[in-house]
Amino acid sequence: MNIYVGNLAYSVTDGDLREAFEAFGTVDSCSVLIDRMTGQSKGFGFVEMPNNSEADAAIKGLNDQQIRGRAVKVNQAKPRAEHGGGGRRY
Repeated sequence: MNIYVGNLAYSVTDGDLREAFEAFGTVDSCSVLIDRMTGQSKGFGFVEMPNNSEADAAIKGLNDQQIRGRAVKVNQAKPRAEHGGGGRRY
């Protein structure tokens, strides 16, 4: 299951996310999104857990809990919306 983690402190790393979620089970991947222009965290990330029951437990256990001093928002990630082309329209 793909899990969205929001309201992250800018100091949170992929490793911090992995550590928090591994308390609930197996983690396939973790990523904190980084702004390409500034190199700073965007304040959210994603965690992939293969076992849905472990993922559900992580969502319930970590939502509104503190990671590096901020209460994070954790829920199942929604599928990405399809965008039509990616360019600007004039």
